[in-house]
Amino acid sequence: MADTFSRVASTLTYCVIYCPLIHSTAKHEDWKAAKLKEHKCAFEWLWLGFLKYKLPSSMYKKVLVILHDSILPNISNPTPMIDFLTAAYDVGGAISLLALNGLFVLIHQHNLDYPDFYKKLYSLLEPSVFHVKYRARFFHLANLFLSSTHLPVYLVAAFAKRLSAWPSRRHLLPCSCAADEACDDPYLMEEEDTTQCHALESSLWELQTLQKHYHPDVAKAAMAINKPLSQQEDDIRNRMEQDLKQKQSKTVPLEFDPATQLLQGSGGVGVLGLHFSLE
Repeated sequence: MADTFSRVASTLTYCVIYCPLIHSTAKHEDWKAAKLKEHKCAFEWLWLGFLKYKLPSSMYKKVLVILHDSILPNISNPTPMIDFLTAAYDVGGAISLLALNGLFVLIHQHNLDYPDFYKKLYSLLEPSVFHVKYRARFFHLANLFLSSTHLPVYLVAAFAKRLSAWPSRRHLLPCSCAADEACDDPYLMEEEDTTQCHALESSLWELQTLQKHYHPDVAKAAMAINKPLSQQEDDIRNRMEQDLKQKQSKTVPLEFDPATQLLQGSGGVGVLGLHFSLE
């Protein structure tokens, strides 16, 4: 089934873009802006009809991967894609991450108004996002969305606090602070509403705990907050593409023919029988 959809998608692109080129009798006057507009309308009509079907998961992801650079620029009116992208964005998981590219194009180039966009983006910031295949693309787009100067302070604070307050880092909090009310963090990690999570009332104390991390690279990166922030942003895309793998120890060679008795092996004489005897 997935192969069928893949062939159909390839055929759609080929027929709309390349098939008109095989008409050698076409004159130069035929290739005007009006003609190009007609081809874009046909391309849009074919893709909208194709996306109405329930696609397999693998094909669904492939369409979302190429949507922002191979489909949206080649259609005359990208607004009909809003429903498809918003529905994909609400699915969650890797599907939502892949839908960010298309939504980015519609928001910045076609003035798409999506009131719950940042609320959904905030909910995607979970520890599992570091283990998905498209994590580098996700954080790149999240950085672009959060770089807007029109965002309210509470929203930026909520994202910064959520990124620094992973539940797996709670063990780094000193035990003395557990019983001290002054160390209680007002930030609500489980709250999905950025206006109600009390991020502005908290602080990024987690970064100070990371300065005591056992790994020197992590501790060094956390120490950067003690210095004035530079105007140039650090590029961490290469780090996002790295995977941590546990080193596998080599297998220790064992005896090929295990002994079945203390003094006598399968060959008649065991290893101990060569040097010891009960007689």
